[in-house]
Amino acid sequence: MSKNVIFCFSGSGNCLDIAKNIAAKLGDTDIIMMRKTPEIMDVTDAKTVGFVVPCHAGGLPLSVAEHIREIKLSPEAYTYGVGSYSGYFGTGLAQINRIVPLKYWAGISHHCSCIWLFPHSVMMPMLSAEDAEKRSEELAAKIAVDVLTGKMSEKEVPDNPINAIENRAWPVLAGKKADAFAVSDECIGCGQCVKLCPKGNIHMYGGKAFIGTSCIQCLSCLQYCPTGAISIGAVSKKRERYHNPNVTAAELMQPVIHID
Repeated sequence: MSKNVIFCFSGSGNCLDIAKNIAAKLGDTDIIMMRKTPEIMDVTDAKTVGFVVPCHAGGLPLSVAEHIREIKLSPEAYTYGVGSYSGYFGTGLAQINRIVPLKYWAGISHHCSCIWLFPHSVMMPMLSAEDAEKRSEELAAKIAVDVLTGKMSEKEVPDNPINAIENRAWPVLAGKKADAFAVSDECIGCGQCVKLCPKGNIHMYGGKAFIGTSCIQCLSCLQYCPTGAISIGAVSKKRERYHNPNVTAAELMQPVIHID
């Protein structure tokens, strides 16, 4: 077990990129992915325990809270959370804080991955993809310094009751949106989406991907599709795909990423 661990959920790669950038400054860090049940749940030997999560429908992605409740950590560990969001911060870190009290928290605004709702360029403040990534890297480096020095946040973790209501309704909406998935003839049958799906919701038939309705809306299948064959509703067909330029689909599939 590394002396630092970061639990991370990532769909477009932004959160994993943030976690990697923090880990690079901390050194000796295990990034434990939460797209599925984490491979490592007992981190009682870790000195720092971080959580890097996106804002999904106002809060945590489906199943993430359940995973965090099962984590075992030392009461002496320095705990922190980083929320990645586009338009609004949401209540995800507040959800974590009620399970694992956070000593420090921060937010990083980055490009939107919810293609059926907004173009990826929607973020606060509005920046190009290149400038947004540069800003993210700078903020991640600052967060790492704060963690290394044991900084304590003076303000409470933001909690918004409207976002909380939105997040509670998300499972129903996610199921309905899953019905809108379509795979065009541009599908080359590479099977990457099958391997990426954290719910095992995608299967290959006759050399073409078919998407079911057991979906948590991470949208990795869509954003990382090498031919842009996957869409979710008519509006997404017109919008540019986006995933973090520093994160590969293969990295998203790894259960644990170690950074010295």
